[in-house]
Amino acid sequence: MSQTALRLPVSEPDHSERSQHSLADIGERGGRLGVEIADMAGIIGDLSRLGDEQSKLARAAIDAAREMSDTNATLAASMESARTHASDTRATLSEATVGVSGALTRTVEGIGTLGEGAIALKGSIEAIGGTIRHVRDTSDAIQAIARETQMLAINANVEAARAGDAGRGFAIIADSMKSLADRIRSFTGENQKNLEALARTLSNLVEESDRNAAIAQSAIADSQSARDATATLQSLVDAAQHLTDNIESMAQSVESSSNCYDIVHKELGNLVATVESGDTKLMQARERANSILGISEDFILFIAESGVETPDTPIISLCKETAGTIGDLFERAVAAGEISMADLFDETYRPVSGTDPLQHMTKFVAITDRRLPAIQEPILGFDKRIAFCAAVDRNGYLPTHNKIYSKPQGQDPVWNSANCRNRRIFNDRTGLGAGQSKRSFLLQTYRRDMGGGQFVLMKDVSAPIMVRGRHWGGFRIGFKV
Repeated sequence: MSQTALRLPVSEPDHSERSQHSLADIGERGGRLGVEIADMAGIIGDLSRLGDEQSKLARAAIDAAREMSDTNATLAASMESARTHASDTRATLSEATVGVSGALTRTVEGIGTLGEGAIALKGSIEAIGGTIRHVRDTSDAIQAIARETQMLAINANVEAARAGDAGRGFAIIADSMKSLADRIRSFTGENQKNLEALARTLSNLVEESDRNAAIAQSAIADSQSARDATATLQSLVDAAQHLTDNIESMAQSVESSSNCYDIVHKELGNLVATVESGDTKLMQARERANSILGISEDFILFIAESGVETPDTPIISLCKETAGTIGDLFERAVAAGEISMADLFDETYRPVSGTDPLQHMTKFVAITDRRLPAIQEPILGFDKRIAFCAAVDRNGYLPTHNKIYSKPQGQDPVWNSANCRNRRIFNDRTGLGAGQSKRSFLLQTYRRDMGGGQFVLMKDVSAPIMVRGRHWGGFRIGFKV
């Protein structure tokens, strides 16, 4: 019994020490479990967002397929109308071609006959002109004979006068000859005038005949063009036939395409239903994962508040102490008139124009820029695992970040997302949890979005910042797992 009694004081501390180690080991295992759950929750969230995008794309594809189907139906109706019109046009052109071809043939034949007649008339007129010239020459000869006869009659009268009574009979004959010559000269003179008038008329007729002949030659040449036009009309009929055949083939293709779009539309509808079903299950899985993550965080909080030391305990203590320091700083600033309570709790977030991601300004940014860097910057060197620390208000708004994350924005939104994190509202689960929690501290595990699809697994410990009994927000310390 004494030996057993002597052993009790030794065994009891061993049991207590083992319990402490066991609790610490449980805390560490719980922390690792929280990290894995956070990663799983993040992946499920990514899959859920991907499902949302797929669902949107599938719905957009359905809408596009529906529009294309409607378009095809309209196109099919239009092509049917075009096919009917093309067929009617072909028939009309064919009838018109037959009629025009016959009319042109007859017209060409008539033009040829007229042209030949005009040319023949020109030859006849030219022959008449030759005859008139011959008659004119003959008339000139008769007139010359009449002049000679007249001269002879005058001479015979002179000789008859010399002969006296013996030449009286001869004088009568001479007078008759002179009278005849006068009449012949008179007739031939009148005939000459008529011949000259006729010659002028024939000359004008020849000129007109020349013009008519030229027109006839041109008409004959144009008649060849008319024949070519007939051939062109026939080619147009053939083209209309070809067009009708093509429209028929296209109409068949459109009808086949419409049937395919109907099938695609049905398949896409099934796809959307499948995606939405998967999205619902992912949503349930994400809620379950967040619930498990919350349980894990509560478990870690329970272990930490039980006094068990874990690797995170020093950072938790630093976070709680810093939150109290910032609360005291704000209270002193209000008391000194540096800022009013209304301005310190300003929730009117004014967008900063031209920023991407969007930044905001509030009435308390000036004081946080002046006072918080001196408190926040040294914390970055407290533990090599610490990546950032910052105070956020109740809505997750982060006015003043560490200098490394407070660079001026540039043109690249991805770079801005990683390097310009001040003046932004982080209203995700972790950000809102840190800003709205009133527990002594909150230890969360999450995936930090670094922009460009890059994520880093982080732990986030936060403690509430209280100013004159009002909850202003929380102080956050993010550190690597």
